[in-house]
Amino acid sequence: MAESIHEKIKRSLQAAEGLYHRLVLLVGETGSGKTDVLREVANEFASSVANVNLTLSRELLELTARQRSLRLPGILDQVVSQSQSPVILDNLEILFDKDLQQDPLRLLQSISRNRSVVASWNGTTHSGKLLYAKHGHPEYRCYDSADVLIVSMDGTATIDSAINKKESEQA
Repeated sequence: MAESIHEKIKRSLQAAEGLYHRLVLLVGETGSGKTDVLREVANEFASSVANVNLTLSRELLELTARQRSLRLPGILDQVVSQSQSPVILDNLEILFDKDLQQDPLRLLQSISRNRSVVASWNGTTHSGKLLYAKHGHPEYRCYDSADVLIVSMDGTATIDSAINKKESEQA
């Protein structure tokens, strides 16, 4: 039987313990079921799922555009520091807002330096690249996915490729 996405996230979290950034991204398109999977993981770890859009929107509402871009990283870090481990983040679309002038992946990596983080990523992976939005869209991002553990809603995971590579090297 194929391993569930939920189990792949758990294995990825264990593998992330020894990494510089303890970040696991659950990657899938809108409506693929990421939120349900994150809730299952949160229940298992007696944690909760933080809605980043809702929380940051409340905190940034009274600030000027300049203050928003300057304070967002600190506010996100504060939200994360109040969460139980592993920190589980959903609805990250606000981080991609062009007016906020942020690098969403770098923000997630910075908050995962001292704690394990599982975050949804509304996008895809293709040829070793982590994508957000379609090419030409104002919020389009394309990252080399080498610095992050990825579990895709299609059932693939970077943890599997690392294990397969290690096994082939030993053979």
